[in-house]
Amino acid sequence: MSKPDSVVAVYRTHTEADHALKELQNGGVDMHKLSIVGKGYHTDEHAVGYYNTGDRMKYWGKVGAFWGGFWGLLFGSAVFMIPGLGPILAAGPVVAWIVAGLEGAVEVGALGALGAGLYSIGIPKDSVVKYETALKQDQFLLIVHGTDAEVTKAKAILETTQPSQLSLHSGEAVAAAAV
Repeated sequence: MSKPDSVVAVYRTHTEADHALKELQNGGVDMHKLSIVGKGYHTDEHAVGYYNTGDRMKYWGKVGAFWGGFWGLLFGSAVFMIPGLGPILAAGPVVAWIVAGLEGAVEVGALGALGAGLYSIGIPKDSVVKYETALKQDQFLLIVHGTDAEVTKAKAILETTQPSQLSLHSGEAVAAAAV
């Protein structure tokens, strides 16, 4: 079975990530194929708490509206405590990828749950390390996965938002390298 392509953009602030998500939405990108991952706070911001109400996750804290907006738009949301990264908030399909990593469904050597989840969709190990480093620095990952055409369209939109990093990953290249 082939792996989809992915484009990953890294943003320094939640404001930049929010702007990029809105540009993707306005550009007609399928929101079911978009994920965001971040710590959800910076050292000067303290979350009061997280809770689940029905099918919606809630966040109390300085950037609560930011995360609440994503959780309303994207499919799936979660808070994970990941060793070495700390508390990570995630929305979109990446939640299922991380859960699969936590459940041991994906085994990728020294990669943690987040890394295993990203690797499972075709992101190479060396890129996973870069993305985990960005998260440790309180940055945000915006991930779009899908067909070559969907990912190419998303990449063109993301280029206009000036992310600090932008990488296109071919699922087929990673699948071929694993053989």
